[in-house]
Amino acid sequence: MGVKTANERPVINAHGGKVLPSVEVDSYNLEIRDDDGFVGDKASRSAFHEMLDKWREPLRKLGADPLGDTTSEQLSKKQIDKLLADGDPDAAGIVHSAVEEFSQTLFSVIKRFVKVAAWRDTEAIVIGGGFRGSRVGELAAGRTEVLLKAADYDIELELIHNHPDEAGLLGAAHLMPSWMLEGHDGILAVDIGGTNIRAGIVETRLKKAKDLSKAEIFASDLWRHGDEKTKRDGAVARLIEMLAEHIAIAEKKDLKLAPVVGIGCPGVIREDGSIEAGAQNLPGNWESSRFNLADCIREQIPLIGGHETQVVIHNDAVVQGLSELPQMQDYSRWGVLTIGTGLGNARFTNRHKATD
Repeated sequence: MGVKTANERPVINAHGGKVLPSVEVDSYNLEIRDDDGFVGDKASRSAFHEMLDKWREPLRKLGADPLGDTTSEQLSKKQIDKLLADGDPDAAGIVHSAVEEFSQTLFSVIKRFVKVAAWRDTEAIVIGGGFRGSRVGELAAGRTEVLLKAADYDIELELIHNHPDEAGLLGAAHLMPSWMLEGHDGILAVDIGGTNIRAGIVETRLKKAKDLSKAEIFASDLWRHGDEKTKRDGAVARLIEMLAEHIAIAEKKDLKLAPVVGIGCPGVIREDGSIEAGAQNLPGNWESSRFNLADCIREQIPLIGGHETQVVIHNDAVVQGLSELPQMQDYSRWGVLTIGTGLGNARFTNRHKATD
């Protein structure tokens, strides 16, 4: 094998890194446009609600909408799942119609993605995000895979194994080489979203599995900043409070933390940890050239376990996808689509041997 150049070697603690210990990140936050806007937005949670509304409209005009006066946007995942399973035939039929339309749309979106050079030869796609955490989401993924197979696309669709909320934390452990985690019991992890910020402790359990397949969430906390009138500085202050609370939990439980905070955040992440674009759903301006989340955290939490705090930030879809790494070893090239407020995306190539 030839000597790797500096650009091909994994950089320890690089933000938004292209080369990670176990994968190369071929693409993330891909934005494809057509005449109607971003293609990915057509396969988002809000797009599904719009499809549900479309199928309700003819019956609503007749005063016979079986879903009543509740707007589609107000229906929770559990309520929609219940309509599908236990609702009267008309209500279930509306949900089925929306699922079929969404599946056709997701099929079209995937076809567009795999035409892009960085997504070519994709062998499997993991479906994650909040939409996956519902029976409706599972059915939509299953139907989309049937459409792919019928059209001779040799692409497997996999449902993310961990709960999407936990996956956004678990993947953070894959951002750094395993030797950085050895001798420690866990790391701090953060998943920043347009509505929620979740922080917690990932117990790595390396003695049980070096590939982190046995990693678990030791403790976590969720803050719904979308329910409050929060500005950026207030959100960062609350996040730092959450991290401090989990450091205290680890100390109380005698859990030795590695001096690392792994963070998944929307948008394109520059090497210095600043956000180039894509953070428009976060409270305040996170894309300012004068704002750096990693610096803010290190300033307020300079030490963890007596060692200098390191912070690693990457795109949230990348981090959620990384949680699936132990299950994706049979593939060389695979991607992740996180269906939520928007359509997060990332494409990976497995490295045959992690050079950590």
